[in-house]
Amino acid sequence: MKLTIGAKLYIIVLTMFVANTVVFLLFQHNREKQYKIEMLDNKLAQMNDDVHNSMMWQYDTVNAANIIRQNTEKIRLTIIKGDGNVIYDSDVDRYDTLPDHRHRTEVANALKNGHGYNINRQSQTTKHDYFYSATYYKDKDIIIRTASPYDMGLIETLKTDRNYIWIAISTLVLLTMLLLPFIHKLSRNIRNLKSFAHKADNGDTVKTEEIAQFADDELGEISEHIIKLYIKLQNTRKEQEHLKRELTQNAAHELKTPVASIKGYLETLTNQYDRMDENTRKRFLDKCYVQSERLGNLVQDISTLNRIDDGKELITFEDVDIAHVVRSVMTESEAQLEKRGMTCKNLLPGSLHIDGSPTMMYSIFRNLLDNAMAYAGENTTVRISAAPVGRPDENGDQKYELIFEDNGNGVELEHLPRLFERFYRVDKGRSRKNGGTGLGLAIVKNAVMLHGGTITAETVDGGGLRFRITLTCKG
Repeated sequence: MKLTIGAKLYIIVLTMFVANTVVFLLFQHNREKQYKIEMLDNKLAQMNDDVHNSMMWQYDTVNAANIIRQNTEKIRLTIIKGDGNVIYDSDVDRYDTLPDHRHRTEVANALKNGHGYNINRQSQTTKHDYFYSATYYKDKDIIIRTASPYDMGLIETLKTDRNYIWIAISTLVLLTMLLLPFIHKLSRNIRNLKSFAHKADNGDTVKTEEIAQFADDELGEISEHIIKLYIKLQNTRKEQEHLKRELTQNAAHELKTPVASIKGYLETLTNQYDRMDENTRKRFLDKCYVQSERLGNLVQDISTLNRIDDGKELITFEDVDIAHVVRSVMTESEAQLEKRGMTCKNLLPGSLHIDGSPTMMYSIFRNLLDNAMAYAGENTTVRISAAPVGRPDENGDQKYELIFEDNGNGVELEHLPRLFERFYRVDKGRSRKNGGTGLGLAIVKNAVMLHGGTITAETVDGGGLRFRITLTCKG
């Protein structure tokens, strides 16, 4: 299961706290242990000084032994000459037979630095573990070493205090209790914001009441502003669509003027038919035919756009094979393609089914091919292909990206953002000469959106225009 950003933040904060706590505990443990070691070493070092002060002459072991006997604790005393020979050991009878002690760690450090100690070292003489503390006295050229047995009592003394572990655990629990409400608010805001983003991506209506679902914090305020802006944008788009619809209706109204022109040509022909030569009559008739055909295409395109604007619920959807539609469009356009020396390569799979409108699907590829034939140029190639995007959903439906591209003249970058606008023409004079209505690509975009897809246009390296269409096809 994918973790939410709130859960991730919670884990990161706790991980950092635990890591810092562990580092602090290790540091505190070592520091406290070292402190207790130094305290014990100072205590034994003081005893070394007491022994040294009690000695009347260089090897006065009798008074030295008395100091140890007077101590209530079990302390081992060893007196070592500067050359490493042992002259007294309270736990050994025949200390004159003991080996050279110069290489004992605590003795070596005392000779070098004046003082040294060693923790939990086993005595090579008694085979017991001790804590040693040795001090070198130059005036007598001797090392006085006292040692405390490393038994359970000493282990307990050196044991560090564990209370701060419970303090750390309590702090962790308190931090968790403080974080959870914040994480809960953060997660709720992000979850609601994600829901809003999903609706916005699908073009669903977002209501003002949904703003109240956000928590009262900075992220909630930002989310509220975003939703308000989106709602405002939605309303603006609705207004724009309304204006566009009015524009289309106005365009249909304006058809009356060219219709009147055609009527004028026909009236002239009717009234002056006998006085016109054959060429003049044919020229007038050709003009009427061209204008009437153009007007018919315009009326048909406007009608198609109005049908799309009226919504999906008014258009009948059924199973449509996109590959079959493309083959039909190519077959109908063979003569026009051949006349322009153009080649159309259909690289689609054998079948590609979608739940949609056969008429709208035909309009998409018919308009794209007509656009290519009108503007790509002679002796160019059109390629139509498709590739799956991502994995199939739980219903087995697969999203496809359909590519419709040519290697022709292409379009300047400045025109790309407006290609799908109604009545927008890259080259107005050339478009009218080719008989275009200026609504073909607008029909394509709206038909694609009607089927829940998207379409974008881009230039092709080396020349040409590429359209990318995403549609969800049946599994």
